Parts: sequence; structure tokens; C-alpha cells
Amino acid sequence: MYKVLFLFSFLIYSLFSLSAFAEDHKHDAMLEKLTKIRPDFVAKSVSETAAKGIFQVDITNGPTIYLTEDGQHFFTGDFYAISDNGLVNLGEQAREKDRVVALSALSLSDMIVFAPEQSKAHVYVFTDVDCYYCQKLHQEVPALEALGIEVRYLAYPRAGIGSDSYQKIASAWCADDPQDSLTTLKAGGDIPSNVCEDNPIAQQFALGSDLGVKGTPALITEAGILLPGYMPADKLARALGL
Repeated sequence: MYKVLFLFSFLIYSLFSLSAFAEDHKHDAMLEKLTKIRPDFVAKSVSETAAKGIFQVDITNGPTIYLTEDGQHFFTGDFYAISDNGLVNLGEQAREKDRVVALSALSLSDMIVFAPEQSKAHVYVFTDVDCYYCQKLHQEVPALEALGIEVRYLAYPRAGIGSDSYQKIASAWCADDPQDSLTTLKAGGDIPSNVCEDNPIAQQFALGSDLGVKGTPALITEAGILLPGYMPADKLARALGL
């Protein structure tokens, strides 16, 4: 009896393994022509879409593309389904799920968090210290806290890693009082330069790019919805369902 069960389990495992191998081989064949022309396009994941013969390919440190099954054509940008209730942005739906997973995996200790006594909702904010609308949004933080909204800041120095903006924002993250230091910088003040080796700025900058951040401020809700640009406290509260 045990031998029969073992053989049955082995058979099932083998079938799943062969299926996975065949699927991977299919994806490799589908991507072959594209990756020969663009060797920098390294596929992070490949998945079927609701449209027959079109696959979603997430490129490592690059865009999401939609590739035909024969590997001859691809397109980038939004991908819509036409439903009885209107247009559904399938690409954005997939990105929202990815954002939820990626942001949920982060530690709050790596963010600069402004939290009310009783939090009703939270929002992730990819921020720079030198952009005007990042500074303007930061002025809304007391109003957001009063509305029960927790602000979780992540760093996105638009000028890139190693820039003056990077030096400033990294110094805020490395400061003894990150909240006060970030507030000082966003008010146009100066803080001591202190770029510690273990700061998370580069990782957060790369993550922002992966999640679709193009500029700052970029707000992402708990549901993974990207809200680009400045938003006053009352409007943000409505967007969060408060």
C-alpha cells in the first residue's frame, strides 16, 4: 500500500515538474527573438493575460511589456478590457497587486513615519526633499494626522543616487531624529551631512521605479493604487475612503 502511495505521489510530482519545465521552455522560446535583440530585457516573470495569445512580461529594472505568443510583437502601456461596466485597466490591476505585496514586505523601521494616535488608514509616499509639491504635501501632514491618516515616507531622490538630493535625504534617514530632520529639509533648512552606510535610500529608489513611480510626490494606497502628484488632505482622505 505504501509503495502504491509513494509511486502515485512520485507520478503526480513528476507530472507537475514536467508541466513547469514545459511552461518555462515555452516562455524561453517566446522570448528568444526579443532577448537576442535586447539582451538587457531580463524577464522577471511571465504570465498569461485575459486576452488569448498575449502574455504579460515584467522586465527586471524595466517596463512591463505585453508579448504575443509567437514572440513576434509586443507593446507597452495600458492594457484594457472592455466590460459591461466600462473599461478595466488590466495592467494597472496587476501592478496594484504587485505594489501591495512589495510594500507589505517592507519594515516600518526603514521608513520615516508620521502616525496619528489612532490610525484609520495609511498611505505610502515616495518623496524628494527638493521638489516643491513634496514640500507642499509635507505641510499637510498635521491635517492628515488629524484625519487619522498615517504617512509612511519612502525616499525617491529624483536626481538619482549620489546626487545632492540623495545626500540630503539620506542624511535625514540617518539622523537621530529622522522626522525632525526631514521636516527641516522640506522647510528649506539645512541639517548636518550624515550618509550612513546602511541607509535604505538606494533600495527604496529602485523599488519606486519598479512600482511605477515617475515623479514625486507619489502616493500609494493600502490597496496598491498609485496617486501621482500633490493632493490636499481632504481630497486624499476621500481617495482613501475616509
